[in-house]
Amino acid sequence: MAQYKSSHTSSLLPISIMDRYLTSEMVPPFLFGVAAFSSLGVSVGAVFELVRKVVESGLPIGIAARVFILNFPEFIVLAFPMSTLLATLMTYSRLSSQSELIALRSCGVSVYRMVATGVCLSFLVTGLTFVFNEQIAPAAKYQATQTMRKALNSEQPAFKRENLIYPEYKKVEQKDGSKQRVLARLFYADTFDGKQMKGLTIIDRSQEDFSQILQAESGEWNVKDNVWDFYDGTIYLISPDSSYRNIVRFERQQLKLPRTALDLAQESRDYGEMNIVQAFEQLELEKLGGDQQKIRKLQVRIQQKMSLPFVCVVFGLVGATMGSIPGRTGSAKSFGISVIIIFGYYLFSFITGGLAQAGVFSPFLGAWFPNFLGLGIGLFLLARVARR
Repeated sequence: MAQYKSSHTSSLLPISIMDRYLTSEMVPPFLFGVAAFSSLGVSVGAVFELVRKVVESGLPIGIAARVFILNFPEFIVLAFPMSTLLATLMTYSRLSSQSELIALRSCGVSVYRMVATGVCLSFLVTGLTFVFNEQIAPAAKYQATQTMRKALNSEQPAFKRENLIYPEYKKVEQKDGSKQRVLARLFYADTFDGKQMKGLTIIDRSQEDFSQILQAESGEWNVKDNVWDFYDGTIYLISPDSSYRNIVRFERQQLKLPRTALDLAQESRDYGEMNIVQAFEQLELEKLGGDQQKIRKLQVRIQQKMSLPFVCVVFGLVGATMGSIPGRTGSAKSFGISVIIIFGYYLFSFITGGLAQAGVFSPFLGAWFPNFLGLGIGLFLLARVARR
């Protein structure tokens, strides 16, 4: 009891004895959760595929082990929120079953003050999750992908894409003052080998006084001059009244057109290999292309990437509050409850994300609504526990 009195008298300090005690009790189950959940995730998500590559494609064991390690940060990010829920629920449930929380309340410590320790720890984990999700996991996953590709280079065909279509749009003001979205350019190529495009047809309607149609056997981006080099083709210049103005045949022609079509055609990073800044850059490229479905999907993904770290706060609040409910809950039962909550949250998050991609919800609401709902449930439970 003396220990609890000390914690009460030092409650005005930034970190009280109670805070240190609760933190020391939460750290071991948190670390256990990170190890367990990340190991389970990487085993299901990466090990089976790596074993198949070793057996079928002759992937060296050393390379497979390196790829396995590089995949870990991605699953550690997902394990942080789940481990926060497990740690707070197990810790507060054990202290409640041993009447230690009742002793704290008898010393005048409110439920809000006790739960605040778990929530503060959750904020620290939120920051750690953000760092991993932005700085470590994307770079590690990209490195894993590149390592795998280099190791299996002899087994893979040369990079090649076919039937590339890139439309670019602009808004034109109408007579009634409204703006209409119309095609500005259409870029088409039969094939792209990573450097040169072949079988090119470009319709350029970006100029008001004329339009042009370009057909060329091949073309490539000139990095030095920051222009396109086209070879063996013809340019048709068309007046606003749809009559031919001129026809230009060429062996080599340089045109200052956007390189966006090249950026989209080149192998871009997977979403999981991009941080938020890179995702926004990719979004700008997709906006130029005008594919609303891709734009919407990327907007949702960006919001989900920003909302993921704050799941730790939601799980920390819910876990600490549910654990503070008087009763006897063992570690096994706490683990089972954690699994149910985690499954329910991510299922609901998957549904709202899908509705956001379908246009039912905004990207922001689709990504953040599960967090808001979980936070509301946590506060509601906290208020009920505090009134007991």
